[in-house]
Amino acid sequence: MKYLIDPMDLSVEEIDELIDIANDIIKDRTRYQDVCRHKILATLFFEPSTRTRLSFESAMLSLGGNVLGFSSASNTSASKGESVSDTISVVSSYCDIIAMRHPKEGAPLVATRRSKVPLINAGDGGHNHPTQTLTDLLTISREKGRLDNLTVGFCGDLKFGRTVHSLTKAMSRYKNIKFVFIAPPELKIPEYLKHDLLDAKNLDYKEVETIEEVIEDLDILYMTRVQKERFFNEQDYIRLKDTYILDLKKLEKSKSDLIVMHPLPRVNEITTEVDDDPRAKYFDQVQNGRFMRMALILKMLGLENEVER
Repeated sequence: MKYLIDPMDLSVEEIDELIDIANDIIKDRTRYQDVCRHKILATLFFEPSTRTRLSFESAMLSLGGNVLGFSSASNTSASKGESVSDTISVVSSYCDIIAMRHPKEGAPLVATRRSKVPLINAGDGGHNHPTQTLTDLLTISREKGRLDNLTVGFCGDLKFGRTVHSLTKAMSRYKNIKFVFIAPPELKIPEYLKHDLLDAKNLDYKEVETIEEVIEDLDILYMTRVQKERFFNEQDYIRLKDTYILDLKKLEKSKSDLIVMHPLPRVNEITTEVDDDPRAKYFDQVQNGRFMRMALILKMLGLENEVER
């Protein structure tokens, strides 16, 4: 596997294999602690990130590898006008694998044309976030024991939320998935996803404007924040940012085995009282993200079979 730009770059079988590797890592991390010795991961984050960048770095360090990179474009030659292609041409000479985040959709795809090493899209604008999707699939698999026959509700910013777009595409390939999209009209799921994916594959979905009208039906509730950085008009952001806030009262009628997920960071769309509820799984997602990125790094470097048995 040379590049991972879109979750659809992976077959269902490849996703299952990554989940199996991640689960094996969870069982016994010590067997994996030196597999990437002398390998270097470059984290090129042209857009601010805490969880994703540190998760990649933690994953590589946990495999015995090393890390170099930057956390902001202002700290790089991009601030002087250097192109993404040139940056990648240079940095790929210094490392064995790259994780790249960029605010512009398609930038990581452009980067693959110049990279000498495997490259992972760590998020590009409002487009894709494949490693978060893999993390989400691992979490769902571990919590529900399956990736089919589920009703999945996405709530909040469905227009700009790349995690929502990526997970919708990935789960569309599993049997008997029902999608529920909960958002105000201004933040509805994009038309291209409805037309090119949901309608084209004749998938079961509906759009609603409140959590309460669908909470009883959901197996998974995937919350998202309204992202200030995606808005051109601050007044629109202020008007919509508190549209959906999940609290224990809204969860009263949910299934006892519902799982509540969130890619984080959280602002106020889930109250802290929910954190101790057994249905809250968003901090488990964070832990799972480390293990899934470990599995992905191993797979992309061709080292998944180098583990001591």
